[in-house]
Amino acid sequence: MLHLKGVEHVYPNGTRALDGVTISIGKGMFGLLGPNGAGKSSLMRTIATLQTPTAGEIRFGDIDVLTEPGRLRSTLGYLPQDFGVYPRVSAYDLLDHMASLKGITSAADRRATVETLLVQTNLWNVRTKTVAGFSGGMRQRFGIAQALIGNPKLIIVDEPTAGLDPEERNRFYNLLVEIGENIVVILSTHIVEDVADLCPRMAVLAAGRIQLDGAPGELIQRSRGTVWATTIDRDRLDEMKAAYNVIATRLFAGRTVVHVLSERDPGNGFSAVEGSLEDVYLSALAHSRRASQRAA
Repeated sequence: MLHLKGVEHVYPNGTRALDGVTISIGKGMFGLLGPNGAGKSSLMRTIATLQTPTAGEIRFGDIDVLTEPGRLRSTLGYLPQDFGVYPRVSAYDLLDHMASLKGITSAADRRATVETLLVQTNLWNVRTKTVAGFSGGMRQRFGIAQALIGNPKLIIVDEPTAGLDPEERNRFYNLLVEIGENIVVILSTHIVEDVADLCPRMAVLAAGRIQLDGAPGELIQRSRGTVWATTIDRDRLDEMKAAYNVIATRLFAGRTVVHVLSERDPGNGFSAVEGSLEDVYLSALAHSRRASQRAA
């Protein structure tokens, strides 16, 4: 179990990226959902011991992450948004090198590890090709392969499916689900579908704060009766934004479908929305914005 309590991070320029993050994450796939700039990458880097928080506590099992970062790193797998590769090194050789850096000193053990991971990530047939020439999806699968070296108990993947086509995303989904059955896997993303498809538990991060967390189905159920929709002509959108707490709009058949947040029936042609994870997410962001405006 990963526990975070009151984690804050303020950069030297005064930017507060994390503001009192408190959450517990158990085994399995956990989705951290938030918009760009919400603090997701700062939180992932902090958990991965790449930066020290300004305040707070982080524990993983019996490891005090802030005072024993080396112990955490020995059982951590990390796939950041972007990772560099040597331009003329094959997938096999690069993975072998990374296994050596991770402390697997025996050549036989490294060979067994590398071959197993290349098969598991469906990269065996391209093991002699350079990673620099891989497609986006193949690079991400290689990233997962390097993150799995040493049988980690905690894996962090930061925005892993951005830029992947649907087929590669599906392959990546299946791989994450497979490895996430018995260990803690944190999936940081701004893509609602990633969390809906993969994660039995999730949280929404916005403005450096956890806005809500729980099981997606429970959060959807909790949101019912608070999200309402109507269809209007496009020229009425400003009027709607002035009168209601609009959380989303989309075009349909040349008209605009408006979703608003309200604890009671707004009337005026609105009808209750059954609810979806996207509505939960957008509602959480709307609450965050309103809280920030009140604070200002």
